[in-house]
Amino acid sequence: MKFCSDCGNKVSHKVPDGDNLARFICNECDTIHYQNPKVVAGAVIEHQGKILMCKRAIEPRYGYWTVPAGFMENKETVMQAAVRETYEEALAVVSKLDLYAVYNLPHVNQVYIMFHGKLDKPLFGSGAESLEVKLLGEQEIPWDDIAFRVVTMTLKRYFMDKKRGDFRAYTDDVII
Repeated sequence: MKFCSDCGNKVSHKVPDGDNLARFICNECDTIHYQNPKVVAGAVIEHQGKILMCKRAIEPRYGYWTVPAGFMENKETVMQAAVRETYEEALAVVSKLDLYAVYNLPHVNQVYIMFHGKLDKPLFGSGAESLEVKLLGEQEIPWDDIAFRVVTMTLKRYFMDKKRGDFRAYTDDVII
């Protein structure tokens, strides 16, 4: 960051009074510009034992498979973000989701919050960010072509929990 988004003047990178981390601070208006992790909301959506999967039409990881997920927007809840992403990427409507996993990814300053649920109706298609959308069983999932490590971790845990018949929310740190 070079310039203040409030007044346009130059910023300095220093520790503000009463803080312990360096922040960008405007040299003129003294606005402190905090930079915090981004929240990614996603969902494992099931229908008749299969998972809704999207083949990415955007970078990063163009052409790789994922569950519907994306960055949370201002003025929405994390669950609203997961519902929105499911519709945007897979043209699928879901209304009831349960919290499934929270992943901390400090190396990329992100927090993933994953839900699980079922399709309201077995209708779906490719949204603007997807090349292809399919319902895939555990053996059909292209495990070597999954876009993100968090998605692989979530799906493997999901299938284990499904076999046990016990879904509980969990947290994990993804350290690289």
